[in-house]
Amino acid sequence: MDERTAAGETEHHGGRSRITEIFAPRYLGATLMLGGGVALHAIEVYISITVLPSVVRDVGGLDLFAWATTLFVACSLLGSVFITARPRGLSLRQAYVIGAIFFGAGSLFAALSPSMPLLIAGRGVQGFGAGIIVALGYAFVRHAYPERLWNMAGTLYAAVWGAATFIGPSLGGLFSSGSLWRFAFAIPLPFTVLMALFATRLLPKAEDDRGEIRVAFPQILLMVAAVVLLSLAGSAEDATRRILWFGLALVSSVGVVLAERLLPVRLFPEGATRLSTPLGLIYAFMMLVLLVLSADVYIPYFLQELHGVPPLFSGYLVALVALGWTGGAFLTTHYTGNRAIASIILGAALEMAGTASLTLTMARENPTSDLALLGVVSVGIFFMGAGVGLGWSHLVALVLRLARDDEKDRASAAITMMQSLGSGFGAALAGVIVNSTGLLDPGGTEGNVSAAHWLFLLFALPAAAALLAGLALKRRLAA
Repeated sequence: MDERTAAGETEHHGGRSRITEIFAPRYLGATLMLGGGVALHAIEVYISITVLPSVVRDVGGLDLFAWATTLFVACSLLGSVFITARPRGLSLRQAYVIGAIFFGAGSLFAALSPSMPLLIAGRGVQGFGAGIIVALGYAFVRHAYPERLWNMAGTLYAAVWGAATFIGPSLGGLFSSGSLWRFAFAIPLPFTVLMALFATRLLPKAEDDRGEIRVAFPQILLMVAAVVLLSLAGSAEDATRRILWFGLALVSSVGVVLAERLLPVRLFPEGATRLSTPLGLIYAFMMLVLLVLSADVYIPYFLQELHGVPPLFSGYLVALVALGWTGGAFLTTHYTGNRAIASIILGAALEMAGTASLTLTMARENPTSDLALLGVVSVGIFFMGAGVGLGWSHLVALVLRLARDDEKDRASAAITMMQSLGSGFGAALAGVIVNSTGLLDPGGTEGNVSAAHWLFLLFALPAAAALLAGLALKRRLAA
């Protein structure tokens, strides 16, 4: 599709679309299946984060703690790739059934695991299924809804993640004592059974319009290697090893880009690895804003250690990131054309401002938990999420419009890959920064202030890069 047409096409659909339209009878089945799949994945992410400490106390395996998340992310990437590399005779609806089966089987395996290594294996199976389901959440959008409602689907997913930040930890907290964590991992099981049973009935038929099917094995291996190396970087005890693993992860990622450009078989849609194309700018923007958002992993810690905020309350404050994302998505969901592009650019600026503000407000000692200061901190946290939410659904819609017809499944799967890579790189980079700027040495209040200062200062830079990418995207679409 022509780039200028893609940017302005939604201007001509007539009328103002509302989020409630995707719940109309003709779309309700698809909305429940797609939104439900994303919801199940999102809630499970927060449940697992909440109960993993209980798993360690019950069955041991503290040294393997990080791998429960690492293998989940790595296998979810493989699940995303499966959507584009699936056999020709396998429909998207059948792929959804496979994803639900893997998700359910992995959940059951994790729930019954007597040791951490077996639980990690179950998390890998679960992650593969989650990768399929989440990727299909984007791949099905163009088949389930008319083009004027594509943005609404993105807004629905934002709302789902916002709700998951409260539901997931709450459910996890109910099952965090003793061996009750097993019930937490079993929660998705009945839902995955229903999803597998009703997928072929409720999801629309989707014509397989892919071109020649070939698997980009070098890129897949390099991408999985990058995720594993990032986990090693985040868990390394000394600065030298952290920098080494992070550097190797960066090399692996560069290898993916070079392989995409030089090898005949591609993993991503055409132009996705070149900043001279709109698709390349969009994917770079997505990865950068999610990288910045990964700094939220340390927000509860700094709130507790520097501002005297109780653990439960600090958890709700960090949930402002997700609420900001949801609020931003609902605020701009009906924007079209130039207003949609402007919301993308404004979002990057807002995320940059929110992150930079925490350099001054979060990175200071507040032993009396001064409410005025915490209020300003909360605004910065909210802005981080709102900045992403303002433009995310428009970015998703642009990807679907700009990708060639025979590469739209590949383009949809690439969105999920950018989410995983951005979050993975961000979490690892955050670990390298805080552990190298005072969190471990000298530690204490002085070290925490220094670590928080450098974390949010340096993480404002990728947000600035996203802002530049957004401005370049505007120029490219207008050319």
